[in-house]
Amino acid sequence: MTQKISVDLGKLATSPALYPKESMMAVEERRRSLFIGIPKESSFQENRIGLTPDAVKQLTDYGHRIWIEAGAGSPSKYSDNEYSEAGAKIVYGTEEVYEADIILKIAPPTYDEIEYLRAGQTLISALHFGNLTSDFINALLRKKINAISFELLRDKSESKPVVRAMSEIAGSTVMLIAAEYLSSSNEGKGVILGGITGVPPSKVVILGAGTVAEYAARAAMGLGAEVKVFDNHIYKLRRLKHNVGSPLFTSTLDKAVLYPEIRQADVVIGALVADEGYMPCTVEENVVAHMNPGSIIIDVCIDQGGCFETSEMTSHTRPVFRKYDIIHYCVPNIASRVPRTATQALSNIFTPIFNEFSKYGGINEVLFMNEHYRSGVYIYKGSLTNAQVAKKFGMRYKELGLMIAVRN
Repeated sequence: MTQKISVDLGKLATSPALYPKESMMAVEERRRSLFIGIPKESSFQENRIGLTPDAVKQLTDYGHRIWIEAGAGSPSKYSDNEYSEAGAKIVYGTEEVYEADIILKIAPPTYDEIEYLRAGQTLISALHFGNLTSDFINALLRKKINAISFELLRDKSESKPVVRAMSEIAGSTVMLIAAEYLSSSNEGKGVILGGITGVPPSKVVILGAGTVAEYAARAAMGLGAEVKVFDNHIYKLRRLKHNVGSPLFTSTLDKAVLYPEIRQADVVIGALVADEGYMPCTVEENVVAHMNPGSIIIDVCIDQGGCFETSEMTSHTRPVFRKYDIIHYCVPNIASRVPRTATQALSNIFTPIFNEFSKYGGINEVLFMNEHYRSGVYIYKGSLTNAQVAKKFGMRYKELGLMIAVRN
């Protein structure tokens, strides 16, 4: 009897009926289809668009609707047909594209475009803090929308992905510009940017030690130029030296050291960042007047007021002017000089953002679940939520975190 029981237990132990079986856990599906509108940019020399056709295809394959105004991709060399083949609907009126729930623009909307906005929409665009007016903010507030500035937007690492991407492009591009205008074909000094055996290298001075400076220094040093970088933030200078990975002259913005270097330089790049509207260093006119004739100044921060007294804003169609026989290149938005590259960089950032909006069920939910997105929001449900904007214009604002916590 005992033996029989033992045999039966052995069979029972090897029976598949006792094996644990996996089962799918119930997961709440909140994915939401988005309706995105991309208007044609009407602002001065804005050539970029927020999404490439490949990104549009990826989003439409997930079930999102995307409307694009006819001709919006042309400045970036993307045709309407490419967007249509990718799944977007091409619309032929600005007002029609503003029917979308989410409006993705590069430049801030004009006052005429603001009139097309309606309550509850989400606007994603640049803010251009340096040129911001209280009238513009009030016009947006009256529309009762949500507004996100991609310049202020941070990712999980607390860096600003759009600012960094455009700064990388600007930093690489400025050295190509410098090389172009140093040549005699553009009535420059007739020198090569860099150096060759037996010939002293050209001298490049960079004001600022951020991302623009890093990529400009990489390009200039790669060509063999002698590069000197100035900034008052020691940690930025230290980080720059580490990232470049080569011996590099760095200094604080000590005018006793800086001004003699500027006078001897072939190329001077202004890449400082204004702190609450205040430029940490402005190079005086008499210093520019004593630079070597034919040298070039590239003022990357001209949209923040510039860091040279002689700077005046120029355009991509008329990019330079001469003062004291010094070539000045003061074009804002240098990334629009290479709009296709810039569009690809922007698209790489916006596509996963839209996927997250969809994953969490909309902007309200994604702001509740992901705190790092809140940095870009300056208007939420018709209320100003950015303390810096409020301080600039003496306006009242609401704490976004509290509004999100008590959301309806």
